Amino acid sequence: MMQVLNLAGRLDWKDVLQILLVAGGIYYLLRLLARTGAIQMLIGVLLFVGIYFAARLFELQLILYVLENLFRYGAIAALIIFQPELRNGLARIGRARSFRFLSNLQQRELVDEVIEAVVRLARGKIGAIIALERDTKLEDYAETGTMLQARAEADLLVSIFSPYAPLHDGAVLISGDTIIGAGVILPLTQFPVMDKSLGTRHRAALGLSEETDAIVLVVSEESAIVSVVQRGRIEREVDAERLRAVLAGAPLTRT
Repeated sequence: MMQVLNLAGRLDWKDVLQILLVAGGIYYLLRLLARTGAIQMLIGVLLFVGIYFAARLFELQLILYVLENLFRYGAIAALIIFQPELRNGLARIGRARSFRFLSNLQQRELVDEVIEAVVRLARGKIGAIIALERDTKLEDYAETGTMLQARAEADLLVSIFSPYAPLHDGAVLISGDTIIGAGVILPLTQFPVMDKSLGTRHRAALGLSEETDAIVLVVSEESAIVSVVQRGRIEREVDAERLRAVLAGAPLTRT
């Protein structure tokens, strides 16, 4: 007890600051991993660490030898295994509020283009489904359609969904201000849909929103109604003003 008190007495503000920074970094890392399947791998790593200390306690030399060689290359292996999560984490930091000044103009331009496209599609009763990537990457879904690298502009979006266009029967995926996929096949929701007026596009939008944090916009070709789907929730009859608010971060009001 006296040793703890003596140690506390030697702590200065630099030590406290370092402890808080390390604790905050660990907390942020755990929150990041909790949103992905990587948390299961992290639990596996911690299990190996526990086995290692148990092997040292009971002097199990063979297990120690195997684990020591495994841990010797563990840092490189961790960088390879957790590479998507590390990249995603750095991207999240770059998208933090204090770093968004340079991307605000780009974001506003994207929102303007998307809203213009949705309004034109609805006016022409042209069915469409547009997914905007957030934290969860959509590259794997883009591989089910035609992968693109084109700036997201209203004219291009309208032309993609025009009837008889090669890629009109599928979803468009947007990452940043770039269209990364068109004619994409999305997973249908696995939950029962009570509203029988919702068609395949809406079910696909719900399915993607259940697996990712993407914002999905749906234009009905039958009714020209615009819907927004996010995290398994759907809001229908969305006008341009409301759509802008949702894309700016406003929560959905209906389920």
